[in-house]
Amino acid sequence: MLNRVVLVGRLTRDPELKYTPNGIAVASITLAVNRPFSNQQGNREADFINVVIWRKQAENVANYLRKGSLAGVDGRLQTRSYENNEGKKVFITEVVADSVQFLETKGSSNPGGNQNQGGGDYYGSPNQGGYPNNNQNQGRSNQSFSDDPFASDGKPIDISDDDLPF
Repeated sequence: MLNRVVLVGRLTRDPELKYTPNGIAVASITLAVNRPFSNQQGNREADFINVVIWRKQAENVANYLRKGSLAGVDGRLQTRSYENNEGKKVFITEVVADSVQFLETKGSSNPGGNQNQGGGDYYGSPNQGGYPNNNQNQGRSNQSFSDDPFASDGKPIDISDDDLPF
């Protein structure tokens, strides 16, 4: 069986970081993900999807992402339930993230006017000794993450199969 979710969207609020009684970090975010079609009035609608992130990655998300930050989430869909104060059973469906990618570099602007502190797909602290999950800067020592790799200099772009995400 397969339960896989891949999302790209912007945070609708700052991440909320909490700790379990055992000291495990858990963060929750809501991603606004545009639908691939327009409504009858010609406007694009969005879905607002709740995401839960655990452990070190939760701390990184809380430290480096803000409302309006562009993020990619890879995870699984999960449903849980509880009884509310009136005795009614409430069901909650959310994405439990396996990885979160920071899709904007430090200093890039976004619609919320905030600046994102991220810099790629990291399992450590972005731009402070984190471990990139890809080899974006390999062999390009003079190029920073903020440089536009697609700037037109008249030369063809050489991309190896190792650089592709699929």
